[in-house]
Amino acid sequence: MPHSSPSSPVAVYRQPVVDLDRNVRAYALRAATSAVATDPVAEDLVEAHYAQLDLTELAGDAPVILRATARILSGALPLPTAAQGTWLELTARMAADPDAATHVVTLRTRDVRTVLGDYAATPGQDALLPLAGWAKVDATAEPERLRALVERAHALGGQVIAERVGTARDLQAAQAAGADLLQGPMLVRREEAQTREGSAGELQCLELVRLLSVEDEINFTAVANMVASDPEMSVRVLHMVNSSAFALARTVDSVRTAVVLMGARRLAALAMASLIDARPTAVGPLWAVLTRALACRTLTDETGYTVGLLSAVSAQQNLSLATMVRRTGVSAQVADALLNGAGRYGAVLAAVVAYEADDPQAVIATGIDPFAVAHAYLDAVPAALSTATALCVEAVSA
Repeated sequence: MPHSSPSSPVAVYRQPVVDLDRNVRAYALRAATSAVATDPVAEDLVEAHYAQLDLTELAGDAPVILRATARILSGALPLPTAAQGTWLELTARMAADPDAATHVVTLRTRDVRTVLGDYAATPGQDALLPLAGWAKVDATAEPERLRALVERAHALGGQVIAERVGTARDLQAAQAAGADLLQGPMLVRREEAQTREGSAGELQCLELVRLLSVEDEINFTAVANMVASDPEMSVRVLHMVNSSAFALARTVDSVRTAVVLMGARRLAALAMASLIDARPTAVGPLWAVLTRALACRTLTDETGYTVGLLSAVSAQQNLSLATMVRRTGVSAQVADALLNGAGRYGAVLAAVVAYEADDPQAVIATGIDPFAVAHAYLDAVPAALSTATALCVEAVSA
């Protein structure tokens, strides 16, 4: 996983690229440095950090879109690889290089897709697009400009990724323009604009989180009673504890014993998996939720985990934060962080959400080191993927 120091100020940002049904098709990575992109020193730092990234852990079963450096594009430096493939994104400056077409053709012979970043229909980009096949446009551009760029790319035989999709307005504009894929924050909001109060099953999951979020010693008897009141949850907890993940010497038949063995954090994750209706096809949403929670925890403590978890579930399920706070009965400190962005936990949550939105300036505005945020997030990704995969698989097999 990446490492940062004053001599190597690089933060790597990661965003999902989704289709119009919100299925993740790829993950886009880019490195932000304090130097300009044309500075060879900056490229050295970016390449050094790319070399430390485990792209397969960061992308799971999806390809990775990686911003190119001059040496990676030319083949002078090996292209970092992911299990499902690596796509290489070319800057507008690279597209204008006289050798760009040769590089793109060479990459195609190696089954490496190329994407034209910051597509503006320049002569160099238009000449490359039939070879590259993909272009990225800015979803926040004026609607007429956005539509014209998408139409131009399609006319040249290319497909379009609309990036910087951060609001419902951006989403609508990208869809109206005819974009093929969307790139935006980790938690892509659902179509419905208004938040809701939650169903009976969702509220029961939140009640379980309430019992697990107390600042004093957790009452595992109350937790066990809550779990036992839900037959499906009881089966899932028992099945999880008796799975190979725990490698117990004997079978556990008691819900209370299983609850104690699971521990507070695993139980909270299981509650969120139930709330999201976890299944193999829902690994992505649960992965996103747990990654935010773990990143907040790394930057703070266990209370930060709860803040990140509830914030992410609220965004993922369109449940109002007021409902989350009321039903979970969290402390005033956690409530203030969620509802008002206040205090240490509010600042960390804001930084992590800004990181997900690929907004370095917003991360800096929180006063938290952007490199610390990036590394906390990227470190959380594989752990969250492992947990999400296990919970979704257990949901089906239980």
